[in-house]
Amino acid sequence: MTFQKTILASSLFSLLSLGLSGQALAAEVPEGTRLAEVQQLVRGNGSEPASLDPHKTEGVPESNVLRDLFEGLVTSGPNGEILPGVAERWETADNQVYRFHLREDARWSNGDPVTAHDFEYAFKRAVDPRTASPYSWYMEKATIENATEVVNGKLPPEALGVRALDDHTLEVTLAKPVPYFVGMMFHTTTYPVHRATVEKYGDEWTRVGNMVSNGAYTLSNWVVNERIELKRNEHYWDNASTVVEQVTYLPIPSQNAEMNRFLSGELDMTYEIPLEHFKRLSSQHPDKVRVGGYVGTYYYQFNTRKPPFDDARVRNALSYAIDRDIIANMVMGQGEIPAYTLAPEVVDGFTPPAVAWADWSQAERDARAKALIEEAGYGKGKPLKFQLLYNTNDNHRKVAVAIASMWKKHLGVEVELVNQEWKTYLDTKTQGNFEVARAGWIADYNEASSMLDLMQTTHGNNDGKYSNPEFDRLMADSRLATDDETRNQLYAQAEEILAVDMPIAPIYQYVKARLVQPHVGGYPDNPLDNIYSKDLYIQAN
Repeated sequence: MTFQKTILASSLFSLLSLGLSGQALAAEVPEGTRLAEVQQLVRGNGSEPASLDPHKTEGVPESNVLRDLFEGLVTSGPNGEILPGVAERWETADNQVYRFHLREDARWSNGDPVTAHDFEYAFKRAVDPRTASPYSWYMEKATIENATEVVNGKLPPEALGVRALDDHTLEVTLAKPVPYFVGMMFHTTTYPVHRATVEKYGDEWTRVGNMVSNGAYTLSNWVVNERIELKRNEHYWDNASTVVEQVTYLPIPSQNAEMNRFLSGELDMTYEIPLEHFKRLSSQHPDKVRVGGYVGTYYYQFNTRKPPFDDARVRNALSYAIDRDIIANMVMGQGEIPAYTLAPEVVDGFTPPAVAWADWSQAERDARAKALIEEAGYGKGKPLKFQLLYNTNDNHRKVAVAIASMWKKHLGVEVELVNQEWKTYLDTKTQGNFEVARAGWIADYNEASSMLDLMQTTHGNNDGKYSNPEFDRLMADSRLATDDETRNQLYAQAEEILAVDMPIAPIYQYVKARLVQPHVGGYPDNPLDNIYSKDLYIQAN
């Protein structure tokens, strides 16, 4: 391990003279903290990112890197709170027309100013059908004026309700009031992109040497399936508050391999923790195991367009026969909570309803599942057979093996497990080429609609093609509700519909468990797991 010289956080002038960062330290570094001379952070990142174009991504591995490379109007604080980003301030009189005032010192990594015109271009690019963004629906969800019509090709991108009033004022007009709109603006889909660079290089604009970004870091190296390296962006408006000089992301789909590299000192943070080693690691390395609440749910998705999964009896039978207590407490065992609804209990301001089947014993669920599967025409003489898709990951495999065993034991179901690498898996799900698939949804902002909207007929990530007009109506009405109580009542009714139709089988509510070296300072317990490397620092050993 590289020898690390010690520097006191209070010795700003000494730091400058040594040239460690060339800037003053962040206020978040406690006075007297002994900082390592080498400020390099190595993060495990699960899978190889499918893209680093903010408007062409949909997964967590991509978002982790993009949060370092780009910055939106606002950012997410350590506790998930909204903080100023490129926008210094904002105002609205009616929750329908929002004005964002951009800081004048915001710069792209090539020195160009970041302007309101950049955000206008980016928002319109995200909804442009030619971009084929998997998250174009996000602008529809935000109810930006004309977003739905633009996404569906009925209006040109220029009709989107976003305009730069001048270089530093962005106005966004919504089709209807959305009180939590600002909280949606720290998602990667709302990041600006450098128009001249995109137009010059086309699809190759995200390559090393081509990319121009506006976040705390720039892309310095990308070896596919090996590493992504970032270095500090000297033009970033808050570069003075950045401590970590270099960030390296390693795509390691095997949790065991990642754990071993962490324990050998190669990693500062892991993406996840191997299930079978969690208790041992918690006992032997309690100062390195970090577990926090996470606004997300792990579930199995049924392709409702493919028989027999167009039959709610089959979907309910398979869901009932999953013993969630065993999956959450024994297979996972990191603090996960059995899930019976799509929205988890930790979502801000909403308590999911107690759906009827959640109160049944597992024996009662198994009995009901057997009766339903037989009603649907399956049983000992005609076993239900299908493929279960999951992305390559040790933990997903363990869950799949356990659930397939439950289905075989109680329903006689014969399941073929199919695993695919992350990018292929995403493509397969998007194209609808699956029967049942492992899935998980992490809220894009901390509000129940970020979870429930997923099941709307027109949602871009509704890969199972579930459609229920009453569910759609409830979610549409929720966006018109002017008070939290009414909105939450509509959410509860929507959850009850899902509990009957069962387009997905909720399995457990996430927690975020990873290994973090004790020398990593500033690590937050963010409920959305939005971790910005610029807020971290390496302490001397």
